[in-house]
Amino acid sequence: MDSNLSATLTTLSQWLEYLEKIHPQNIELGLERVRQVFQRMQLDFDHSKVIMVAGTNGKGTTCAMVEQACLLAGKTVGVYSSPHLIDYRERIKVNGAMLDEQQHVDAFTLIEDLRADISLTYFEFGTLAGLYLLAQQQPDVVLLEIGLGGRLDAVNIVEPDLSVITTIDLDHQDYLGDTREKIGFEKAGILRHQGEAIIGETDPPQSLLQQIKTLQVNARFQGKDYLFEQDAEGLCWQGEQKISSLPPANIPLANAANAFAVIEWLDLALSHQQFVQLMSSVKVSGRCQILQNNPTVMLDVAHNPQSTGYLANKIDTMDYRQLHLVVAMLKDKDIANSLIPLQRFSANWYTAGLAGPRGGTAEGLNQLLMPSQTVLSYLTVKDAYRKAVENAHKDDLVVVFGSFHTVAEVLQLDPDEGN
Repeated sequence: MDSNLSATLTTLSQWLEYLEKIHPQNIELGLERVRQVFQRMQLDFDHSKVIMVAGTNGKGTTCAMVEQACLLAGKTVGVYSSPHLIDYRERIKVNGAMLDEQQHVDAFTLIEDLRADISLTYFEFGTLAGLYLLAQQQPDVVLLEIGLGGRLDAVNIVEPDLSVITTIDLDHQDYLGDTREKIGFEKAGILRHQGEAIIGETDPPQSLLQQIKTLQVNARFQGKDYLFEQDAEGLCWQGEQKISSLPPANIPLANAANAFAVIEWLDLALSHQQFVQLMSSVKVSGRCQILQNNPTVMLDVAHNPQSTGYLANKIDTMDYRQLHLVVAMLKDKDIANSLIPLQRFSANWYTAGLAGPRGGTAEGLNQLLMPSQTVLSYLTVKDAYRKAVENAHKDDLVVVFGSFHTVAEVLQLDPDEGN
């Protein structure tokens, strides 16, 4: 980029618009290009415990609980995650707070200068900028969430002290393969020779187990080395230590278990009361998020079969008169199998399209819904959501799901628009 053009990019929004145009592909897996730029950056994470988190689902909630535990323990903590819901700055947080726009602009300017003629995708560029911002802060703990897969994801250029694999299920098959064995191999790419790992997947594919053996990884497994159990006094954590009388978590219990295993690995000195606080206080936007009551509106970014299955189980636990489902998905997702867990409900469906080259259409969703379902279709998520809330009785439940983009469109509405 020439200096004249560089001088015109003075705001975060201008940079993001530029990044969307500089690479012909939205996703291009591989580490060669991004590693060249990373090496030029000469970043130092030696003073931080670096934890890398991969998995089909559960990465964000696992990281959120570990982040909160670090803060309760008086540790400094930085988190890199993706995608964001509303504000790009959500992707990098230090001690629970976003950085200001100018810091992002400065990081992008540096990466642009260092990359020279090396082409980077939007995600790769943002990942390098995020790593630069975190390295600048030198936090005690750095949590790095893998964007897609593991082995060839840009985040994987960093050397982790601990690798965490949450779950393994079908998602991003165009890039990762169409079986759990193939996807398991890609996730295993974040493991290191004789490294430390926490495996949250309770039915690990052979490809993952083989990589653990080949690399001589010291791995702890959920269900075998750590788990939560229910007893008369509440939830009981069984790991290297035992913690009884814990309240229910606001995130999936399997993800909370992964977080507790990481907390043990970090050797965070938390009191029993702090563990109780951790279980009851951690919530993540867009994950079974209750937006309003009367009618109840719940938002969830579920976009693959495993996550929609969890969402369906959550709906089973809720009291409502009538169910309204608002859905829009990206066309490269496993839409048919993602819809199956929710088709058992007697619900009113509101299908919508998503903008952009990856956006799916309402018509595409309609073709996969059973003829017995009641379906209304709209061009946009906002229109579908408004109609669902308008049609809902105060005792009804409206659930919005299908993508980060879907949830983001509702979150960006004026609070009164849905009423």
